[in-house]
Amino acid sequence: MATPVTGPSVITRRGVLAAAAGSLLLSACGRDRERENAVARPTPGHELVVGATLELSGPGAALGVLQERALAISVAALNEKGVAVGNLRRTVRVEVLDNRSDPRLAARQATELGQRDDVHALLGATLAETSMSVIGVAQKLRVPFVSLAFGDPIAVPLAQRAFIYKVTPDAGDVARRLAQLIRGEGLRRVVLLAEDGLHGDSGVRAMRGALRTADVGLARTLRLPADKAGVSRAAEQAVAARADGVVVWATAPNSGAAARALRAAGHDGELFFDAGAVADETLDGRNLPAVEGSFAVHPSSLGGSTIANSSAAGRAYRDLVSAYIRAHGTYRGFAPYASDALLLISTAARLADSVDRGRLRAYLQNQVTDGLAGMYSFTPIRHSGMDRHSLGVYRVDGGAWNRLS
Repeated sequence: MATPVTGPSVITRRGVLAAAAGSLLLSACGRDRERENAVARPTPGHELVVGATLELSGPGAALGVLQERALAISVAALNEKGVAVGNLRRTVRVEVLDNRSDPRLAARQATELGQRDDVHALLGATLAETSMSVIGVAQKLRVPFVSLAFGDPIAVPLAQRAFIYKVTPDAGDVARRLAQLIRGEGLRRVVLLAEDGLHGDSGVRAMRGALRTADVGLARTLRLPADKAGVSRAAEQAVAARADGVVVWATAPNSGAAARALRAAGHDGELFFDAGAVADETLDGRNLPAVEGSFAVHPSSLGGSTIANSSAAGRAYRDLVSAYIRAHGTYRGFAPYASDALLLISTAARLADSVDRGRLRAYLQNQVTDGLAGMYSFTPIRHSGMDRHSLGVYRVDGGAWNRLS
């Protein structure tokens, strides 16, 4: 059995640090320090404007509302001094629109924002389908878009994603950690229950290969429909396979609904979740009895594992947690992807000395940044930047996520 560890997570920087990106960052840091001494506050009338389309209502609200809250805190923190861009210090303004979890509405919102000359970049969409609807718009209008959704097709094929970036972990990295965990727990056969859609498709492909490599049998692959009756049927079929455990590859709130249905159908074995399951809703009163003791692979922000980190990112994370608790009462450790998306865009503006869309795109794809959720290493041939070493294994104990070895 995995046992708890008390030390902070360790992120290994290797492989992804291209020499050009490293020297670029060092020189940029020097310029930023000079600007810190020269400019004390934002320059009136100058802004860095980011358009955000988020799921603040509808099925995606379990993730979208959390990202909106984190984003508001990060905007306020940035605007204490503004963002140094060239010889100006710009105020950050984020215009947030509720796409109501509707891909067509998300595309219309992206079009409206992208056609405005004063909008420099886009971020948002916590669901794969809403993100995919924004991609075509961002590419056509040549505006950088940083997606907060899970699903590998968001960032590939690269030839059709020149202006597109993704901050969530890749399915293959999550699947490998899950498969290693399952093997370490001594399980021999599992069922994979994956939600319908692009995120579930990515999980099915990744888990099949990862389980095969880990020499763990896949008893059955089932898809998780959106309707309640369909979820119950899928859970019953999963239990009928008589496997040692079930991997639920689904975003909240679907992940919590699947856990409840599995327990109701008689599954008393292990449950494993991908990173998309981590949201306040997953640990709420109706879900907690079903998910207690379950495992998840998630970026290092979960469970307070970066609280002890003395780096700038660690201090920023502590500040976000404190501000979040003051504003909203509790913090459950979700990954603040929206905050990191804003950090990546503002860092690109600093490095580029410009808010020009083309220059922002160029500096996004040559950026190595420690974010609040983890480390990001973007390159011209990789626009899905979450570093695999930023992932950790967690278990729900006593109604909270706890990091395991």
